[in-house]
Amino acid sequence: MGVLVLAVALVYHFFPRMFHVDPDEISARRAQQIGAVPGSLETRPAASAGDAEAVAGPPLTLAPSSVVARRMARPNQALPEQHGEDPPQVRALLERAAKALQAGELTGREGAAALYAQAARMKPDSRRALAGLIEVRNRLLAQAEQDIALGDEGSARELLATLRTLPDSEEAVDQLEHELEVLRQVRPLLTRAAALLQQGHADQPPGNNALQIYRQVLKLDPHNAVAEQGLLQVQRAVLDRALAAVAQNDFASAARALQQAAAIVPDSPQWQDARSRIEDIRRQRVGGLLAQARSALDAGNVALAVQLAAQARAVDPDAPELAAFDESLTNARLYGGYRPGQIFIDRLADLPGQAPAMVVIPAGRFIMGAADDERGHTDAEVPAHQVTIARGFALGRTEVTVGEFRAFVKASGYRPDSERLGGASVYDERSGALREDRQASWRDDYAGHPAADNLPVVNVSWNDAQAYAAWLSQHTGKRYRLPSEAEFEYALRGGTRTRYWWGEGNPTQAVENLTGSGDRSPRGRRWSHAFPHYRDGYWGPAPVMSFATNPFGLYDIDGNVSEWVADCWHDNYLRAPQDGSAWLNPGCTVHVVRGGSWGSSPEQARSAFRQAAAADTRSGRVGFRLMREL
Repeated sequence: MGVLVLAVALVYHFFPRMFHVDPDEISARRAQQIGAVPGSLETRPAASAGDAEAVAGPPLTLAPSSVVARRMARPNQALPEQHGEDPPQVRALLERAAKALQAGELTGREGAAALYAQAARMKPDSRRALAGLIEVRNRLLAQAEQDIALGDEGSARELLATLRTLPDSEEAVDQLEHELEVLRQVRPLLTRAAALLQQGHADQPPGNNALQIYRQVLKLDPHNAVAEQGLLQVQRAVLDRALAAVAQNDFASAARALQQAAAIVPDSPQWQDARSRIEDIRRQRVGGLLAQARSALDAGNVALAVQLAAQARAVDPDAPELAAFDESLTNARLYGGYRPGQIFIDRLADLPGQAPAMVVIPAGRFIMGAADDERGHTDAEVPAHQVTIARGFALGRTEVTVGEFRAFVKASGYRPDSERLGGASVYDERSGALREDRQASWRDDYAGHPAADNLPVVNVSWNDAQAYAAWLSQHTGKRYRLPSEAEFEYALRGGTRTRYWWGEGNPTQAVENLTGSGDRSPRGRRWSHAFPHYRDGYWGPAPVMSFATNPFGLYDIDGNVSEWVADCWHDNYLRAPQDGSAWLNPGCTVHVVRGGSWGSSPEQARSAFRQAAAADTRSGRVGFRLMREL
């Protein structure tokens, strides 16, 4: 293998065209890399396609001198007309000069400058000699500029000495002399700045740091490459400080350091890279903290979730994820992780079946009771008072249905009061009033006939409602109960303060199952006192969810059937609780019924209306819905 590689190398060296390689092209590229210009000077175009790098690419101080020279060349510089060919001895000088130029030897007795100058003296109109002097001058200027930029004063002065011997160089020499004077001023400053940078005094302490000195240098020499690179090093030190702060989770200090770095070299690539890295770390840190906070919320540890969210906010106060988490935190605090208006159903933990569908009621405050000027109000509805519902709760989306109550009775073996005590009050079509029926039970409808499962259960007592709530609590692991009177009125009003939740007067569309002047009983009876020009199509309870919801998403909250609440009966609201809790007295036997029913007059359907009933009352006009604590 070694012999084979050596053979290929020798063939490539001595017979390059076998590999489709042009030796002249290789020589040209090598010459450009060391600063030489191939070909004859007098035939070289002022700006060829191959000189694209002369007008683009790296800064002058970092480019090869040949590139710098081409950038500085005057385009289409006119040369005088030559009379006659160059004599042999001039051509010999020009050949020697071209070789010196190609080798980069510009100064000295055998340098390109001296040889081209000698040829020009021997034949003043020689185009090759004059073009060579122009090229040499440009090269010397370029190298001198680079030497000054890099602080090499000795080399720059040697080049200036040669430049002075060339024609048309006085103005350039004066400019370079000025730059050398600036170099003498900035050199000690640059030395001091480099020492401070090495000692770790990049931008601190004030008055004695590298940043301050580099800025001073750039005031004297706005394009000083060393100072520009020094600023980048200072910025790098400040960016390292920012990244170190991030490693310590000190994002506030990192932000300050990043801002300081931006003022040193605005929008530098290293600054953009550091900022991007810090932002990525910040996002990951915030995301991790909020993920832990959400897990803490799911586990019910609100205190830990608040602590983790505070840490995330300290990392990035403007993180967009914080708003969503704050909402989740509020919902966890006020709604047990649900959100206002959300509908959910709990399943039984140890039995087949589920609880009724619930709607999350938002926290808030409202004025409970009737206003003094409300038409039709009673003394039991005053004084109106403010009640604060500090924590949200869930309320049954509908009244408990016959089917739901049937599942409870079957699974629990409970005997409702209508069976244990016997009978209920049902509607008598012949008399148009309620009558006692010893055979009626919760299985029957308002008139004592077998009830469909989607009808609200009636003929149930306050005791029956309490028993169902306790059974659900036991088998779901959640706290079910009857709503307090304040919770019921708050949910019924749905944020309104009008006489009814739909407005002040007669409904203009079918909003609830109410007594309407357009309704007729199976035998053609009419209501003696009803909402005028209203018809809902039912005489007696309607299947649940047959009408619209109120603003809180509750069906039949002020119609269909009146509903039991937890409170004991009190004749008025004097000393009533203002926190939404139930007003209870030990051993009380009379409780509150709220909301209108299919047989209630317009005054009894008002949002503030309340009535009393014994705990064992069973009526074809009374049912219930449950509340679930969150």
